[in-house]
This record gives sequence, structure tokens and C-alpha cells, in this order.
Amino acid sequence: MRTGIVKDRRYLEHTMGVAHPENPMRLEVLYRMLENEISFPYLAIEPRPATQQEIELIHAPAYVKLIGETEGKERVYLDPDTSTSARSYEVALLAAGGLLKAVDLIMEGGIQNAFALVRPPGHHAGPSRAMGFCIFNNVAIAAAYLIKNHGLQRILIVDWDVHHGNGTQDAFYARNDVLYFSTHQVPLYPGSGYWDETGTGEGAGHTVNVPLYSGKTDEDYLFIFQKILSPITALYKPEFLLVSAGFDISAGDTLGAMKISGEGFAALTRELLNIARDHCGNRIAFVLEGGYDYLGLKEGVKNVLLQLSGAGERTEVKAAVSEGTSQELLRVFESVRKHWKI
Repeated sequence: MRTGIVKDRRYLEHTMGVAHPENPMRLEVLYRMLENEISFPYLAIEPRPATQQEIELIHAPAYVKLIGETEGKERVYLDPDTSTSARSYEVALLAAGGLLKAVDLIMEGGIQNAFALVRPPGHHAGPSRAMGFCIFNNVAIAAAYLIKNHGLQRILIVDWDVHHGNGTQDAFYARNDVLYFSTHQVPLYPGSGYWDETGTGEGAGHTVNVPLYSGKTDEDYLFIFQKILSPITALYKPEFLLVSAGFDISAGDTLGAMKISGEGFAALTRELLNIARDHCGNRIAFVLEGGYDYLGLKEGVKNVLLQLSGAGERTEVKAAVSEGTSQELLRVFESVRKHWKI
């Protein structure tokens, strides 16, 4: 089979309250979609818990211990937006471990690509803190794991969530074995991710932020992927592509103000598949981050999966930007060209 999907109903056991936007219903909607609307064959990947040593590739031991001590407790608040329930520690280990199992299968050649439909999300979590609904940084752990356990030297992380993945950026800000590329809305939580945040020391140029004002469309995002991401990738030549896939850039999402359609997600996925084909031996894994409008979340994930499996139709989206967006990108291009000849 070409595509693997990480899914497990234990992911529904983490809850931060019925009114919280990051709630179990997000996965209920996606799991029903898999049952009722997906006909292509895929490998259902049962997650394993990440080990403490694997989590500590990114997170401080004292922080991992802190999260472990929440086990069995009805509610522990980690920050104003993020809390745990009795099984959150177990579920967070399964979220990270599910993605690790997927990347192992890809590296072993059992599948070409995967989508880890897991929660809690991860890209805001830092070495010693939870924030923004995130406990362990799933995508960062996977990148560090690929380097340590599979000997890879260049990992590309693409983050299209509407919020900047500050935790992922911080994890690799001084490293050149991971290139972090993020498109995100500004001004918006967490207040980071501007064009001049490009990395430090050996990591200089290996953080690429594309901050965007609200209202960006399929055409805008595809232009950015084709004119900024793809040329940088051709120079960096990653060996594995990880995607922090946030569907809060969907039109109508309650926590964002972008206008990406299902067809837009399909077009962006095709662009990433081209990168994976050209540089990564087709190795690409998506992990779920945000997305809080259930219809937008469902349609976005469905279109990504159809492209990953090869079963999706090719609806043409033309890369183009307005004059206003072109002006926004001037500083991004200026910043990028200090490090990359694009």
C-alpha cells in the first residue's frame, strides 16, 4: 500500500473541556470520514507510545516528568489554553509515537507516505513548556528521531497551520540538519514567526518564515510554495519531508481568517509530493495540528489523503498573488536571499 494512516480511538481520551476548540470531536469527524468517504486501500497504523528517551530528544527531562505526574488527575492547567485530563499523558505519548511508527514504516519501505491523525497537536510545545493546546512537539520529535535513529542529515518541516509553530522553530533554530518553513497569519497567536527570524549560528537561513495578513487564498499559498519553498528545497535537498498540517487556514475556521478550500489543500499537497519525489525518495509524512471548523477540517484532510494515495482528481489551481500580497512578500524574499540564491 502507498499510504498509511495513524488512527486510534484512544486519542479521544484527551480532553480539555467540552467547550474547548481542540476537542475529541475533531477526530470523531475525521474517523467517520475515513469509514464513510474513503475507498482507496490504506494501511491503518496502530500507534505505539513514544519512549521517554524519544520525547527527550526535544523536551527537557523535568518537563516530561511534570507531564507524567498529571496521569490520573482530572484536570491540570499547563497554561491558560492548555490542560490535561486523566489520560492525557498516555495519549500524548501515543501522538508522538504514532508519528514515529509511521516514519519508521516509510523508512523501511512498507509505505511511501503517511498521515498521522492524532491529538493533542504539537507545534507550539517547547522544550520545557506546553502552550497553544500542545503538550509534546510531535513533528519536532519525529525530525530528531529520523536524524538519530535513521542517520538522515537533512529534514524539511513545512508548517502551514494558521498559527506559527514557535516550538518547532525554537527546537532547531541553531541547527542546519532541519529546515523549518512556515506560512502563518499575523498578527495572531503566538506573536512570533516574522521574516527576520531566520536562525542563528549553524542554523542561519534554516528557518524560513512567511508571515501573512488575513484573507489569503489557494492561489496565494500555491505561489508561495512554488516561488519560495520549492527553490529553497532544490538547494537544500532534504531527505525526508514532514508536514505540520493545520487546517485552521480553511475558509470559515473559527480561529483563523484564511480562505483555503479543499481544492487548495489538494494543490498544496501535490506541490509537496513533487518535492518528496524529487528529493526525498517520495518519503513524506503529515501530522495533524490545528483545524477547528469541522467541515473545513474534514474536507481538507480528505483532499490531502486523496492526493497522498494517488486517488485524487487534479483540480487546477493557478499560482498567483495580488499586488498587496506581493508587497507583503518583499521582505520575505529579501530575508531569504541573504541565505539562498533563489
